[in-house]
Amino acid sequence: MAPRIKYSIAAIVIALVLLVTGIPWYVPVIIIAIAVAVPAIAYANLTPEQRRRLRQARGRKQIGS
Repeated sequence: MAPRIKYSIAAIVIALVLLVTGIPWYVPVIIIAIAVAVPAIAYANLTPEQRRRLRQARGRKQIGS
């Protein structure tokens, strides 16, 4: 599993634990939103050439396997 997926899963688990412990509901929601938004923003900041190279690497199963 890719490290960023592990971090995203960990952030969501932490947010769910915080939700159960009685922390105000908006704190876990913010944590989940950040866990989802960071990879999306990082991908959006890539140049078209970098996106193309990333798609090629994923297609060859060099990334994310």
